[in-house]
Amino acid sequence: MSLLHNSHRVIAVTDMAKSLEFGAFMEKFTLQPSPSALPLPLSGLTFAVKDIFDIEGYVTGFGNPDWARTHSAATSTAPAVMDLLKGGATCFGKTVMDEMAYCMYGVNKHYGTPINPCAPDRVPGGSSSGSAVAVGAMLVDFSLGTDTGASVRVPASYCGILGFRPSLGAVSTAGVIPMSQSFDTVGWFARDPVILNRVGRVLLHLPDVDPIKPNQIIIPEDCFRLSSVPSDRTAQVLVKSIEKLFGGQCVKHVILGDYVKDKVPSLQHFMVKGNEDQEDNIPSLAALSSAMRLLQRYEFKNNHAEWVTKVNPDLGPEISERIWDAIKVTGEKIDFCHSVRTELRAALTSLLGVISVTFIVNVFLVK
Repeated sequence: MSLLHNSHRVIAVTDMAKSLEFGAFMEKFTLQPSPSALPLPLSGLTFAVKDIFDIEGYVTGFGNPDWARTHSAATSTAPAVMDLLKGGATCFGKTVMDEMAYCMYGVNKHYGTPINPCAPDRVPGGSSSGSAVAVGAMLVDFSLGTDTGASVRVPASYCGILGFRPSLGAVSTAGVIPMSQSFDTVGWFARDPVILNRVGRVLLHLPDVDPIKPNQIIIPEDCFRLSSVPSDRTAQVLVKSIEKLFGGQCVKHVILGDYVKDKVPSLQHFMVKGNEDQEDNIPSLAALSSAMRLLQRYEFKNNHAEWVTKVNPDLGPEISERIWDAIKVTGEKIDFCHSVRTELRAALTSLLGVISVTFIVNVFLVK
């Protein structure tokens, strides 16, 4: 058998192995939990980790080969990963992600686009693409991702699984490469809501107690009206489910855009004239999105501009455009961004009260 034939055979086998794993993994390895005489909440479960988390002895690649080439192996493991191992779960490796976490499609020109197990002809969503695919393809029971601007929620929805983004700071981001610290969170995926809950209790350090009935469940009617899906398949289904679980007295309907406009005066610096009459737009929330994106770019620049300008990494076309746009951002309006964040936090605290849930439809317009 010729060497050429052998090389083709190796490539074919490699491609087959990759296709069987849906292209989800960057690197496969096994990290076993420490032996325990006591029952552990995650015993017998397996998980994968987005290649943005430090694991001792492995280079954290951040979705880009130039980043991996210019950084050393981690000397410690991220606390979130350690919590899962201490909880009894076994790690099967690191997953593919969008370069520098700066995209929501799940496309990576260097390592390939993980195959969406729910819709193979569609993108898996990002930036936590491989983590979502690994769960959706039943390669692991759950996985870790990060969510700055929906990087857990989007791939979860695209891949037909469950994804959870906790409140900012609820799970430690130590040992996680920062994208934008004002918004970075550690999130997780699962197919089974019971497993999603068990993982959450470990990561959030919550006791195993009975669920608490919310005082109110808020339905932002203006947000639901943005959806192209008829309300009888979204809001009405949601309300009926809530009434069945908790009774109708806890349901509260609000026009979120008007509430935010009244309570967050600093948004005036981000309002765009002419948006008021557009049916697919809520002006105050569009302004909020503009403020968020500006602060995100500014913090990304502070985190990574030095490396990007020094290394000039090979980046995918859309990623490259976004990153260089971020590098060019100035500090203009950043003080207004911080004011918006402070005012919004106070407004939502007042709206939500002590124990409440808000359901908001995420609407992404691709033009």
